[in-house]
Amino acid sequence: MQWRRMKVGSVLKRVALAVAAVQGVTLLTLVAIDQHRKRHRAPARFPRVPARSVTAGGSEVTLYTYGEDLYYDMLGAIRQAKSEIFFETFIWKNDRIGQSFKRALIEAADRGVSVYVVYDVFANLVVPRSFFDLPPTINVRRHPLIASPFRMIRNSGRDHRKLLVVDHDAAFVGGYNIGSLYATDWRDTHARLTGDIVWDMRNAFIDYWNLFAGRHQPALPDYGSEHWQPDIRVHRNLPRLLVYPIRNMYLDAIDRASHRIYLTHAYLIPDTNMLAALMRAAERGVDVQIIVPQESNHIVADWLSRGFYGQLLASGVKLFLYQGAMVHAKTATIDGQWSTIGTANIDRISLLGNYEINIEVFSAEVARQLEAIFEVDRSNSRQLSATEWGGRHAMVKFSETVLAPLRPLL
Repeated sequence: MQWRRMKVGSVLKRVALAVAAVQGVTLLTLVAIDQHRKRHRAPARFPRVPARSVTAGGSEVTLYTYGEDLYYDMLGAIRQAKSEIFFETFIWKNDRIGQSFKRALIEAADRGVSVYVVYDVFANLVVPRSFFDLPPTINVRRHPLIASPFRMIRNSGRDHRKLLVVDHDAAFVGGYNIGSLYATDWRDTHARLTGDIVWDMRNAFIDYWNLFAGRHQPALPDYGSEHWQPDIRVHRNLPRLLVYPIRNMYLDAIDRASHRIYLTHAYLIPDTNMLAALMRAAERGVDVQIIVPQESNHIVADWLSRGFYGQLLASGVKLFLYQGAMVHAKTATIDGQWSTIGTANIDRISLLGNYEINIEVFSAEVARQLEAIFEVDRSNSRQLSATEWGGRHAMVKFSETVLAPLRPLL
């Protein structure tokens, strides 16, 4: 009996090693294809929607779909700051755009503005360390790879948030990182917020900062608000507290849908519940449309995402592949009433791992604006049919199956 168990164990071990080897070869092949593709990629071209402001209760929401327009207004706000700047980003490139933000923040600190900066160390490993040598007049938190080895799971999340708050006047949130590539070559979505909701965005930054406050990093004052904002809510994933409300926000909104769901996402790797919610919505007659990149900046994420296409198409979900540029937006609008804009992708890393921030907006005006943006993006996309997808090469199907066990990692 013991001999049989040893033999079975040996066989299972060999099978596991064989599967791992096939996965490794597949991943290396995809990386090689991706490097070749990036070297020969044509200049990005895509339709643009001018920034437009709409109201949501006691706040104003301006939606940006082109990086240069967004950066112009963000830098303008920093240069006009009088008392306080909270700046938080995932990627901050050492290029023309990145240097512009660095100079603007230093100049603000030099004129007496209290400047607080947060960036993710892991996301910027390829950026020269010297770029982040900011003067002592700027308060800096470098979000580390692992904050504490004693609380590995609770502290391993990346700070994927992109947030700027200037005084009590304006806040910016969305998918845009800071860099020249994103200014012209990526299709992303960001929001500028003014009015009552600015307190909520300030509070989101303060709460994150104070999670890690200590002797070398004093806590920020925590003030209450005189206004309750019923039209916009801020949802924050906080791994250190094991709080992940953005996923539940999506699931609740999708379950409520009765007419249409429009999603635009850079990476679509839904968990079982998210996948089922989208499929159930389509099966009960909701017009579910999803825009994803034809080719994203992460080829492995693309292949993991494609493993869900068959089920989605079979249930009636319509998939559109964005052409000519990387679409990096993280937006949704449902039934012409509900919308969300933020930093969280539809994947496990964002919804159950990273520090993320999304706004949830109950406004017909904001929904109409996002629907208009969706229609423009759809005009630059190719619809994927179930027939086309079912007819892909057998080797492609095999590769998707081999990579399927990696989905929980993304």
